[in-house]
Amino acid sequence: MEILRVSGSSKPNALAGAVAALLRTQGVVEIQAIGPAAVNQSVKALAIARGYLTENQLDLTAQPEFVKLGADQEERTAVKLLVRATPLV
Repeated sequence: MEILRVSGSSKPNALAGAVAALLRTQGVVEIQAIGPAAVNQSVKALAIARGYLTENQLDLTAQPEFVKLGADQEERTAVKLLVRATPLV
């Protein structure tokens, strides 16, 4: 499963394209975002990606959770979005 790490300066349209492409080919993708700006960009990208997926008769679901990331000395809390493709009803 691919992991996309998002920053506050990530472009939502570019991220949406990557999410849509991975959902079409793999059916699942993980997004990790640290900080409110990164979470905001991630949610915008998911909204845009839903539009990209309609031409393939797909929708998406996202399962959010908090995860601890980081090296030995600095541990940070991130929002992880596990995103899955679902058939469009």
